[in-house]
Amino acid sequence: MRRVITGNQAVAYGVILSRVDVISAYPITPQTTIVEELSELIGSGRLNTRFLKVESEHSAMAALIGASTGGVRCFTATSSQGLAYMHEMLHWASGARLPIVLVNVNRALAPPWNIWSDQSDSLSQRDTGWIQLYCENNQEVLDTILQAYRIAEAVRLPVMVVLDAYVLSHTSEPVEIPTMEEADSFLPPYRPEHPLHTGQPEAFSMIATPEHFMEFRYKMQKAMEQVPAIAKTVDEEFRSRFGRGYGSIERYGEGEAEVLLITSGTVTSTSRIVIQRLMERGVSVAGIKVKRFRPFPSEEIYEEIRGAKKVAVIDRNLSAGVGGIFAQELRASLYSKEERPQVFGFVSGLGGRDITPELIEEAIRCTIEHHRPEEEILWLGLKR
Repeated sequence: MRRVITGNQAVAYGVILSRVDVISAYPITPQTTIVEELSELIGSGRLNTRFLKVESEHSAMAALIGASTGGVRCFTATSSQGLAYMHEMLHWASGARLPIVLVNVNRALAPPWNIWSDQSDSLSQRDTGWIQLYCENNQEVLDTILQAYRIAEAVRLPVMVVLDAYVLSHTSEPVEIPTMEEADSFLPPYRPEHPLHTGQPEAFSMIATPEHFMEFRYKMQKAMEQVPAIAKTVDEEFRSRFGRGYGSIERYGEGEAEVLLITSGTVTSTSRIVIQRLMERGVSVAGIKVKRFRPFPSEEIYEEIRGAKKVAVIDRNLSAGVGGIFAQELRASLYSKEERPQVFGFVSGLGGRDITPELIEEAIRCTIEHHRPEEEILWLGLKR
């Protein structure tokens, strides 16, 4: 079935098709319409799911930690300050190895108050132990929800699915919606390894002394290292069933390009058009879309950029004192490589400012014209 729906509606359809057992969330712009739609469906009896009403985002994640420990499939959604408020519980969910799926609609962090798109909220949680998947369009949003549960439940780690505020969340696009039967064949019921059971009492999350704590984190790291292979298998199966797949990264443009542009989220859609136009004018350029940020696809990216002379990264985020987060992750992953290109790190689009085709072309031309970046952070579209 094809319908014209917003990104937030695509999330709601993904949750319905995933047969989620428990939802807990607190409204915050621009994710509010996700949980509004789900609560309306539950209230009307069209969705057989338990909705837990809570007083904050911190409580929403705490409620899902309890529900997921009990062995049921869980979901929440948030943005910006709400995700920041959840921070303590994000660590608990991953440390307890709970396969919760959270949708974060990217929104800038205050102050000053801003409700528009900016990846700083999700990327500020990059060290919490959550898998992070970034979406380019509404179809990918729905599909990623289904894939996220398969991945989370295979490695017993939570997944954050990320989409841009307004550009996706409140913008309508045609989306192919699988039938419930098709979704069920791809995503079977959740079978937890160690659920709570009233007839067999157990203790969870007891204290770990120095003699044991490091081993917990080692196992968590090893689970994260399994994600690339499992995500690839899940994506390939999804492609075989539905004719759509995404991978951890996607390369497009000229095959042997001297300059590569790395983007994520909706900026990629604009970049595709810019790169096609530049190629038609004889410019040797290609693009890479990064879907999976955590675990960072270091080897996959390196295989695509090892022959290039220069790489431009456009970040819609800022780690103050460091720069764009995707660019810094890329630089760190390349440090031990003998053959590595120059990385030009651009920051643009903060607080929802448009990253226009002209700005993307400016970034590419700057990369072409300079042997190395003149500054650690190259600002695009900044009013000086």
